[in-house]
Amino acid sequence: MPRLVVAAFAACIVITSSVSAQQAPTVRIRGTIESIDGNMLDIKTREGTDVKVRMTDNVAVFAVVKTSLSEIKDGSYIGVTGLPEPDGTQKAIAVHIFPENQRGAAEGFRPWDARANSTMTNATVSQTVKGTDGQNITVKYKDGEKKVVVPPDTPIVTFVASDKSELKPGAKLIIFGAAKKDDGSLEANRVNVGRDGVTPPM
Repeated sequence: MPRLVVAAFAACIVITSSVSAQQAPTVRIRGTIESIDGNMLDIKTREGTDVKVRMTDNVAVFAVVKTSLSEIKDGSYIGVTGLPEPDGTQKAIAVHIFPENQRGAAEGFRPWDARANSTMTNATVSQTVKGTDGQNITVKYKDGEKKVVVPPDTPIVTFVASDKSELKPGAKLIIFGAAKKDDGSLEANRVNVGRDGVTPPM
């Protein structure tokens, strides 16, 4: 029996190690497409550096398209890029509306890197009311809720499933999680690209 326990424990270590090895660190990339060669994207990042990202063969491409504040309704699943206000509310600097099949994606509240001190809240709209400074929205996620003020000039976008024909030199993109391989190369299984000159605002 002890031998079986030791063997099982050793097997667990091997499985855990292999799972850990598969979880490559990820990098968020914002920038402009410089060129495309097959599955390889040449990108000029927001910071001004040049990076190459290889797209997986089954890469998911989503167009980021403009939409309106009126499309945010009770029950919508949204992502709010915000800045904290002194009263504890979040002032939205961008909002993206998730398609229904992406409900629950990265749910929660976290620091974000759109600009200094920015945050990201992915959550379900529980209430939306017109206020003096814009739309007042309450969003709820599994660990809590946030009150958000969405000023009238806030960029509102949504994702539309597309394909690699969307990827053109000059288009702006955001890759939420490019996997950094052991050799330092970057690989992406999802690319979000602005359509009709849109810069993904999140």
